Amino acid sequence: MFGIANLITALNLLGGICSIIFSLSGRLDWAVYALAASALFDFLDGFVARLTHSNGELGKQLDSLADLVSFGVAPGIFMFVMIIIGIDTANLMPNADGLKAYHGVASEYVVAQLIDWKAAFFYGRDNAFNASIKFLPFVALIIPFFAMFRLAKFNLDQRQSDRFIGVPTPTATIFFSFFPLYFWFEISNWGHQASWIYALFDCYSLAVISVLFSLLMVSELPLLALKFKDFSWKSNPYRYLLLGISLISIPLFLIWAIPIIVLLYLLLSLIENFQLKKHEIQS
Repeated sequence: MFGIANLITALNLLGGICSIIFSLSGRLDWAVYALAASALFDFLDGFVARLTHSNGELGKQLDSLADLVSFGVAPGIFMFVMIIIGIDTANLMPNADGLKAYHGVASEYVVAQLIDWKAAFFYGRDNAFNASIKFLPFVALIIPFFAMFRLAKFNLDQRQSDRFIGVPTPTATIFFSFFPLYFWFEISNWGHQASWIYALFDCYSLAVISVLFSLLMVSELPLLALKFKDFSWKSNPYRYLLLGISLISIPLFLIWAIPIIVLLYLLLSLIENFQLKKHEIQS
């Protein structure tokens, strides 16, 4: 039960729990870093299990339980927080004199928004959140809801040996992590963002994004898996394209590389799927 691979899986779980604590404490950056550690442990547990020949049903079940917390509940919580932040950013915007009401650090701002939302939701305090919009953050809980079904389906679906059917929960988590990271590092400059950034980080936009990517997790969309049967270009053109463009995008675009890579992954998967269907029809 307490083999090395299973203990590494437990570290994946603990990373997810820490991420939830960090999100609710205002440290959105730490929340994402904790999930990055979880993703590393999620990779290592399978690697160690194969290396030590300790693959088994227990490890498979433990992995899904840990993933539900780290790649289901934890991203759901920080998107919950991001939707709260997206409801009212007036204090981050300069007034007519170019002055901002808020000049503190990011974590204090996030905590202040959480406190105001809780005061409105639980105690009916009259503030910017005391309206029907205070229920909107709960839309983010659709992420763990569908992650649970995605993970259960993955355990039973025999079609996912060399390709994924639906967006994997770690991939969705990587995409969601862009929002807290970008906000965290740009909060001091939030009053000078492009208008489309404000639209993207609006509470309604974040709610829609949460729903769309959650639905993609349980969709029947065939997607690339980075599993190489051989290393020839002919067998893996889209995998190599994904890896190559990703390696170039990270130093060039930094945080923006996150949505670029994930959207590129979806696009290349669609192109590969189209090519495969075209080849099947011709043959």
